[in-house]
Amino acid sequence: MRRREFLQLTALVSGASFFQAYGLGQASPATSLRLTVDPHRTGNTIGPDFTGLSYESAQLGDPTFFAPDNAELIGLVRRLGESGVLRIGGNTSEYCYWTPNASPADLAAASAPVNPSTGKHPDQVRKITPEAVRNLSDFVDAIGWKLIYGLNMGTGTAEDAADEAADVMKLVGPKLVSFQLCNEPDLFSRNGIRKPGYNFADFAKEWQHFYKVIRARVPNAPFSGPDTAFNNEWLVPFAKEFKDEIVFLSQHYYAEGPPTNPSMTIERLLRPNPRLAAEFAGMAQTHKDTGLPFRLTETNSCYQGGKQGVSNTFASALWGAELMYQLATQGGIGINFHGGGYGWYTPIAGTQKAGFEARPIYYGMLMVALAGAGQLVESRLSKPQPEDMVAAYSLNTASGLKTVLFNKNPGAGVRIAIDPGQRAQRATLLLLSAPDLASTSGVTLGGSAVSAHGDWAASSQVTLEHKHGVFAADLPPASAALVTFED
Repeated sequence: MRRREFLQLTALVSGASFFQAYGLGQASPATSLRLTVDPHRTGNTIGPDFTGLSYESAQLGDPTFFAPDNAELIGLVRRLGESGVLRIGGNTSEYCYWTPNASPADLAAASAPVNPSTGKHPDQVRKITPEAVRNLSDFVDAIGWKLIYGLNMGTGTAEDAADEAADVMKLVGPKLVSFQLCNEPDLFSRNGIRKPGYNFADFAKEWQHFYKVIRARVPNAPFSGPDTAFNNEWLVPFAKEFKDEIVFLSQHYYAEGPPTNPSMTIERLLRPNPRLAAEFAGMAQTHKDTGLPFRLTETNSCYQGGKQGVSNTFASALWGAELMYQLATQGGIGINFHGGGYGWYTPIAGTQKAGFEARPIYYGMLMVALAGAGQLVESRLSKPQPEDMVAAYSLNTASGLKTVLFNKNPGAGVRIAIDPGQRAQRATLLLLSAPDLASTSGVTLGGSAVSAHGDWAASSQVTLEHKHGVFAADLPPASAALVTFED
């Protein structure tokens, strides 16, 4: 089916009359909807390595962080899926330098928590050593994921990048998905890394030089790019010029910012974002024109490290989980939520010394992980009231049909009559919930929280009422749910 048909479809029917016709209880027309799934009308595929996390390169300045004995962090990452992609990059990648040895002073300076960079000023210099890369490789083995590794084109040399790439390739091997040569080069002239007037032609010349030097040293090194902040005007020419040198296109997306702007609110975060639609459209068109897949290698709710009271709330769980399905619907091959340290939007917060915890957005990622990989199928949802506050995505998986429901309305619950479009004897629901959208704690999935080691098991699972093959799912205000159908 066509991509645009796969966006949230509306059918102007009365939800209340539908419930009454199937004998599924009383419901108000304002809070009753019908969802019709057609498992035979298929869309894009969500691969097993769709999920990802992103950390600053500066985190490698502490070689003990991404290490095989960091059991809590390993447990929390593995809970998000048996496969995925860890990305090392961010603004600090332009201030990290490869060195055979780091001094005690370098290591001491790098032991502090590494929050996401705000990008407001030059970041502190950090030294990356072979020990850090060896430990990173062992860490990636322990979580069972793959790796995207950022190099320093912003303030480094091509020769140093080649030395670093050679060591990374030797130690990480087939677990390496790609190298990235820089972070958000379309902002280089704004953040002082390049002079005003720096344009795509300048960037392309530099990128080609680094690519050639590294490939001369590491002939099989894989690359992706351009890793731009948002600029489709750079994405398209990059794809055309370097389509034979890269394995996928990479770009970033932040829903809001800056955090100092009082209009950056929970309400705004949950509303449809025209810029997201434009960015996805550009990436999808580039994929169509060049055949190159695309990935959001860095994303989160609010740039410059996030916004307290928005990025660290339960609203981010609903936003993040739906973003994953929105990206998959448009053909994206994966997503990396940026974080680290105690950043407001980080999915996993903490340090080895203080311990780690799952933040609200982590629970949205976990719900998507439980739904699993599979092929998206058409879901027709009757018109929500208010519009765009209720959404549904369905997919065929190895274990059967799954539907993920979102009710972003903070003040009204909704009952959804689900016609799965196929024979189903039973359907169960795991609820993702919190006290309210602004909650920073008390988040549960299936009635349970995630432990510091990533332990989780549902303590509450609802068997849905059904009649004549139609199932009734109740979503409280500000919640989401994973529905699993069984033959």
